Amino acid sequence: MAHAVAQREERIVMALGSMVLAVTLFTMIDTSAKWLVLAGLSAMQVAFLRYAVHFLLAVVVFVPREGLSAFASHSPKLQIIRSASLFIGTCLNFMALKYLPITVTTTIMFAGPIVVTLLAVPVLGEKVGRHRISAVCVGFLGVIVVMQPWGAGFHPAMLLNLGALAGASVYFLLTRKLAGVENNSTAQLWASGLATFCLAPFAFTQWVWPDAAADWVFFVLIGVFGGTAHILATSAHRLADASILAPVIYLQIFSAAFAGIVFFNTYPTVWTVGGGLIIISAGVYIWYRERQAKKEE
Repeated sequence: MAHAVAQREERIVMALGSMVLAVTLFTMIDTSAKWLVLAGLSAMQVAFLRYAVHFLLAVVVFVPREGLSAFASHSPKLQIIRSASLFIGTCLNFMALKYLPITVTTTIMFAGPIVVTLLAVPVLGEKVGRHRISAVCVGFLGVIVVMQPWGAGFHPAMLLNLGALAGASVYFLLTRKLAGVENNSTAQLWASGLATFCLAPFAFTQWVWPDAAADWVFFVLIGVFGGTAHILATSAHRLADASILAPVIYLQIFSAAFAGIVFFNTYPTVWTVGGGLIIISAGVYIWYRERQAKKEE
């Protein structure tokens, strides 16, 4: 039998703190993935590690408290689509990270709220006015600036990143749709569990053990970063409205730039910074319009 869904609360300060920490850990997931694929591990193995440890962490955190009912979903079909979108997007992102700086992949992923705004029309039945449509167009212009399809700065791996963007956008859209329908425990167990079992056959046929001590650190911690980040982010959305939390994700541009410099000695280019500012401006404007629309309801 499915368990009762945890009620929403209004604890904005705690929610914002959780979301800031989650965003920092999201950067550490990408940092770990890039480090490991550069060390010779396949993207599939790295993705498996990220989700397998996440799944074990979710089991340890939720099952002792809620029992096997934590696995019971009120909407299993949507959970399957949501989970598949996440791990497919993750695999594509990890493949792209082998060739692209973290700041580039992160900046392109910032277009997620813009894609979600478009998808919310057919999937959630939301109405999007001309102001938000204009912001969507500006946001995609920012993506083009980052990718530079006209010059030497373009890399084919950016197309993998666009696929990752699509997967992540569907994931976040369905997370919004399932808010108040599913518990955090069910969302975490399904997303990490499905990915773990689907990726296992690919991971084990390409398995490589790390060599250096630093490789082992990221090898062990990538799943901890992933599990903790998603638990914190989902909890934050139960403690505060998504419209309050949305702008926090843009703090990741700073953590991504810092990680790129410290771990890989790569600095963001003018094109990445400029395109990122365009994308962020469009995303913030969409957030502002959504806030205004809710106030008018």
